[in-house]
Amino acid sequence: VRLVTSGGGSVQPGGSLRLSCVGSGYTYMAWFRHPPGKEREGVAAITSSGRKSYTASVKGRFTISQDNAANTMFLTMTGLKPDDTAVYYCAGDRARSFDFAYLLHSEMYTDWGQGTQVTVSS
Repeated sequence: VRLVTSGGGSVQPGGSLRLSCVGSGYTYMAWFRHPPGKEREGVAAITSSGRKSYTASVKGRFTISQDNAANTMFLTMTGLKPDDTAVYYCAGDRARSFDFAYLLHSEMYTDWGQGTQVTVSS
């Protein structure tokens, strides 16, 4: 197993959660989510140099970060809404060159972690 995800759970609207993904050696990594009855979507991505990308619906509420010493990527989620309910996955790729504009596209990634459920409900 190359990527190990943890940190999901159930919270009330407005609450916070932090997801973790352990893995090393990736040029870029990302978080995706699969809401019930909807398509999987890219949530946030980060390059090994720290450049970040977010989907519009989470900007200002979610923060992607990484601890290179601990080989861990995080997704800190605040102001959670019921629409954020989904199974969240982390992903990584070791490509040497890439187009930053496509980092929220799932086809950019070869390695995936197991999903973790995030439920936002009152």
